[in-house]
Amino acid sequence: MSNRKMITAALPYANGPVHIGHLAGVYIPADVYARFQRRSGKDVAFICGSDEHGIPITIRAKKEGVTPQDIVDKYHGIIKKSFSDLGISFDEYSRTTSEKHYETSQDFFKVLYEKGKFTEEMSEQYFDEQAGEFLADRYIVGTCPNCGNENAYGDQCEKCGSTLSPSELINPKSMLSGNVPILKETKNWYLPLNEYEDFLNDWIIEGHKDDWKPNVYGQVKSWLNDGLKPRAMTRDLNWGVPVPLSGAEGKVLYVWFDAPIGYISFTKEWAEKNGKDWKDYWQSEESDLVHFIGKDNIVFHCIIFPSMMKAHGEYIMPKNVPAFEFLNLENDKISTSRNWAVWAHEYVEDFPGQQDVLRYALLSSAPETKDNNFTWKDFQTKNNSELVGIFGNFINRVAVLIHKYYDGIVPAGDANTTELQEINKSAKEIAGFLENYEFRNSLTALMNLARFGNQYLQNEEPWKTIKDSPEKAANSLFVGAQIAVALAQLCEPFMPFSSEKLLNMFNVQKSEWNDVETKSVLIEAGHQINASSLLFSKIEDDVIEAQIQKLENTKQNNKKTNPNANPMKDEITFDDFTKIDLRTATILEAEKVEKADKLLKLTVDTGVDVRTVVSGIAESFTPEEVIGKQVMILLNLAPRKIRGIESQGMLLLTTKPDGKLSFVTPDDSNVENGIEIG
Repeated sequence: MSNRKMITAALPYANGPVHIGHLAGVYIPADVYARFQRRSGKDVAFICGSDEHGIPITIRAKKEGVTPQDIVDKYHGIIKKSFSDLGISFDEYSRTTSEKHYETSQDFFKVLYEKGKFTEEMSEQYFDEQAGEFLADRYIVGTCPNCGNENAYGDQCEKCGSTLSPSELINPKSMLSGNVPILKETKNWYLPLNEYEDFLNDWIIEGHKDDWKPNVYGQVKSWLNDGLKPRAMTRDLNWGVPVPLSGAEGKVLYVWFDAPIGYISFTKEWAEKNGKDWKDYWQSEESDLVHFIGKDNIVFHCIIFPSMMKAHGEYIMPKNVPAFEFLNLENDKISTSRNWAVWAHEYVEDFPGQQDVLRYALLSSAPETKDNNFTWKDFQTKNNSELVGIFGNFINRVAVLIHKYYDGIVPAGDANTTELQEINKSAKEIAGFLENYEFRNSLTALMNLARFGNQYLQNEEPWKTIKDSPEKAANSLFVGAQIAVALAQLCEPFMPFSSEKLLNMFNVQKSEWNDVETKSVLIEAGHQINASSLLFSKIEDDVIEAQIQKLENTKQNNKKTNPNANPMKDEITFDDFTKIDLRTATILEAEKVEKADKLLKLTVDTGVDVRTVVSGIAESFTPEEVIGKQVMILLNLAPRKIRGIESQGMLLLTTKPDGKLSFVTPDDSNVENGIEIG
């Protein structure tokens, strides 16, 4: 096992804040691991930064009427502060718009280019003639071929969830101008991933079948079994790292080419500030590279990025990629677009000084090998029953009793008592779980030590024996102090703020992890401890109900909001409404309008008269289908000529999910023509 740890956490995307799903699935476990490795005496570089390129950022910028740089500046600041507030101990947190990152990713591309690792391929892509730009998939909208959603993107329909390509959209249009795009040839540089299949099979499928998580191993195996294809490493965009080749103007590096290189460029930035050699961490076989990511990033970190590094030839491969599954919220999938999330920056504001409660709750529900669920009630229970009732209760009892009976001075006791071996055992057990990326088990082992301490005090009853057997009381509180200080040391990776409070309370310094694994005495008899204070406080029902209500308000807003609905038209008064004359009517005759694919000429009995109405329904109905149909008609609409035919009135219709029209009709099919509606 290497003494040098190169630890990365997936780059958060800088078009919004981070939420508890991100924290539970990547950042808190990564931080626990990094803190533990530091405490174990390892040389650690814990690296991350904001991913600031890509189409979603440019789309958001256009919607808000600002520049992409404005967007990433805003969210980089919010994200970085959230991580700091929650104690995520990155050695370097940078951003992919930094000068060092542009230089590093362009140099990386040039090395691959000069080695002949890319293929140049021409392909047809959609092009907006008015905007003068090639369109990324997200800049193309049209009708989903699966559900009829008219606002599906070129890569996905957010209504039915289908994965799409722009060519599959019906009536595709450019989001930039609203015009129909044309297909135009363009050249891009592809990395032939198929050439790296043998390498990936040897390295992962054969080399890591026993030590990688089954969810990661299985997904990689599935990709390789299906066969890999060349993937474009450049894009026709104006926001990103420019392709460093002559004749590649208007092209940038594919965001998933430049983003993982960010780990390297950010390490360079950190190394320069701290007198380190970045190559020791990325190009030395004596370093362990570990990527912490979510399951949606497995293909990029286990297929594409390793292939890039193999093509380069000078980089080590990751020792492990402990990807986590997804965290749900109140039994529903976290969704940024639906605002169904608990945002990190809002939590810090709503629960001041309780960062460790969130860290603990998310770690205990960490989606290590399958999706898991976060609920506010469970959060409350974990705090009140476990942190307050077990951990905090034990610490408080030890500190209060030492102050009460010994004026805050640790009494003398037996350093060889068997109970102290539980400390060494727990430290080794926690370490073993953390080395295997079993964070929930490691947290359970920590809490079991607190449970042991509580049970020990309950059995010893120093508050009783202090009178009749003072030596026994002194010994039990000496042992209790050792367990309390062990908890102060061992909880630091999980709950760093609480650890700092505890170390201050017992007036001790942070020690090496090995000390807790091997020593029987962690705080000497005669040592003066400081005044005690409550480590955790109970969270009341009204606080939790406020958070639940916040989510309920979001749910109600989502229910009443149809993202595909057109905005409401200008308000009208009641007097305006009374001018509208809606009637029941029946279609008597129907025929197609010549040279008009969408129009039918209808003869309608309105009960007032028989009149002609021209309606754009021919793509949804044949003339035969509508004859005899009872409908609703706006009777007093001023006549107008359509294709030379005077149309008198308008029929009421609505659009179904499949894009077809449907008549708005009376519930009772026996209603007479001419009955007023309203």
